[in-house]
Amino acid sequence: MPLFHRAMPVILLSAVGLAAIYAASAPPLRVSPPAGPFAQVSPLEFRAPQFDRIKNSDFAPALSEGMKRQRAEIDAIANNRQAPSFENTIVAMERSGQLLNRAAYVFYHLAQANTNDTLQKVETDIAPKMAAHRDSTYLNSKLFARVQAVYAARATLGLDPESRQLLEVTHREFIHSGAQLSDEDKAKLRDLNQRISSLETSFEHKLLAATKDGALVVDDKAALAGLSNDAIATAAKDAADRELTGKFVIPLQNTTQQPLLPQLTDRATRQRLFEAKWTSAERGDANDTRAGISELAQLRAQKAALLGYGSFADYKLYDQMAKNAQTAQAFLQRLGAPTAAAGRREAQVLQGEIAKSGGNFPLRAWDWDFYAERLRKVQYELDENQLKPYFELGRVLNDGVFFAASRLYGISFKRRTDFPAWQPDVQVYEVLDKDGSHLALIYFDFFKRDNKSGGAWFSSLVEQSSLMGTKPVVFNVSNFTKPAPGQPALLTSDDVNTMFHEFGHALHGMFTNQRYASLSGTNVARDFVEFPSQVNEYWALHPDVLRNYARHHQTGEVMPQALADRIKRAAAFNQGYAFGEILAAAKLDMQWHALKASDPHQDVNAFEDRALKEMGLATELVPPRYRSSYFRHIWSNGYSSNYYAYVWSEMLDSAAWEWFQGHGGLTRANGDRFRDLVLSRGNTMDLAAMYRAFYGRDPDTGPMLKKLGLTPN
Repeated sequence: MPLFHRAMPVILLSAVGLAAIYAASAPPLRVSPPAGPFAQVSPLEFRAPQFDRIKNSDFAPALSEGMKRQRAEIDAIANNRQAPSFENTIVAMERSGQLLNRAAYVFYHLAQANTNDTLQKVETDIAPKMAAHRDSTYLNSKLFARVQAVYAARATLGLDPESRQLLEVTHREFIHSGAQLSDEDKAKLRDLNQRISSLETSFEHKLLAATKDGALVVDDKAALAGLSNDAIATAAKDAADRELTGKFVIPLQNTTQQPLLPQLTDRATRQRLFEAKWTSAERGDANDTRAGISELAQLRAQKAALLGYGSFADYKLYDQMAKNAQTAQAFLQRLGAPTAAAGRREAQVLQGEIAKSGGNFPLRAWDWDFYAERLRKVQYELDENQLKPYFELGRVLNDGVFFAASRLYGISFKRRTDFPAWQPDVQVYEVLDKDGSHLALIYFDFFKRDNKSGGAWFSSLVEQSSLMGTKPVVFNVSNFTKPAPGQPALLTSDDVNTMFHEFGHALHGMFTNQRYASLSGTNVARDFVEFPSQVNEYWALHPDVLRNYARHHQTGEVMPQALADRIKRAAAFNQGYAFGEILAAAKLDMQWHALKASDPHQDVNAFEDRALKEMGLATELVPPRYRSSYFRHIWSNGYSSNYYAYVWSEMLDSAAWEWFQGHGGLTRANGDRFRDLVLSRGNTMDLAAMYRAFYGRDPDTGPMLKKLGLTPN
């Protein structure tokens, strides 16, 4: 079950591991009453979840009943006396687990987007059970024997291309999950998987609590100098919500740099805010994540060794475009030198800015964004506060994101207020295809809450499958700052980029046109899945699109062309830092997952210090976007060894954008081509071949380095 999370302009796969690779044609079993509102298919259009009927108490019994029912379905397939066939084995698995999927898709969504103590307890209790449930399928010897028999006969079955791909993916996943291990090693693997799952869930809960508790509390309004009146009012409201009368609270975002650092003129406040995040998950309290990280890294290495791999990175990358850790590492290494050189040049310039402003101190990480923003104002006459009045959320969504999609793909959007949602702020839209037919349903959950995980992401509540007769029901989740009552929701330029990015994932999920849910939509390799979403970001600055949505929220005035031009000219500004923090995080991820099974538990801080020094990047001034202790992508959201995927996808999207520019840009013909050759294909073919079919050849790093301004002068 894919769940995406924005990292750069980005995303993430959840630890659920439920991909619809389960499914069955076994006789329907009676669903016992504990399944509650999940017992039957939702009667709402698109089979959308009945959020107004779903209670916290429904999940534990529904998930347990769902696992029980699917085990019976899987056992029926494994013990079928008929000779193994594609239909009675592979398609039967594809049909199984419908109750479990209905409950789990909603549960894991709410556990990240709108959690509470009850949901967290269920998640803690269910994590090892779900891991064991997955193993009960993939380590089932009888079931694998049937899969193996069908696979051995594949050349004679006359399967269509999508069915052949499903068979290939299913067989490969069984082997990768340990189907060929001895009984003794299967028992070891089951224990490892349950412990790993529990640690991942524990990390998620600790990080959420640490992020909330680590918020910066400010006593004196003067310390917030540089912030707008709206931002100060929001900080006062956040404090009041926490019953901190007369104080101000700046909540933390789950990245190293924080959104308000470019604006805070008080250096001591900047340092406090930076360090609040830097140490948020390692304060020696109940929310300290380091002990769990150390154990998790070692257990993953042990799992990889048990399955015959030298490292967990090699284990994870077996089905990615990169194929193995060596290729991914070499790819990152090629980018290190130009990025580090750019970072050093930028640091020298910023040190000069400090001197010009009368400062007599060395540049530090908490100063970077502040002085970079000042320099951007000087070089490009560009100020984030100057831009925000033109980026009102509703207009960006309707006249920007939707407008670009309509121009490219001919689709349209209809606001629906008759679908219940999980929170009052959530907006729901029906998406109509170019012929007016019902294409999908999409939910938008924009604003930050203390009970919402950090970042932004996309996933599905109902996956598309012609076999199951389902259309996509998807969602975008963000963590934008909610305005004070009565004020407009004004976005930063990064927020705008996030909206276009996450909607790119939504397009990938909504345009999918597969028979099998396992292969539909965004169920593709990590180092490919960010490609469509990052392509969609480019349309945010396309002249026709920008002109349509960038209007002053008070006057309706279109953003002046001179200001729009300055935004484009500034696109490559500060990329030594912006790209460097992503690259540092990707390399840190790889270092953790290059550990061997024989390596001891690591001291997290010491390991991180060594890893960062070996990278050759200016890591003291350009720290990784995620420190180990709050690197949610890799410890609880499926990006372990895969964070490089954002950089790899940047290579893919930069080259693809050159193609769009060379073929007329924002046209229906280009949109239809991208939809037909990429967005609608899911995981039905080799992804490198899919990319070549669209682009015409394999990608290289040239367009990416050019776009980022990292080519030698």
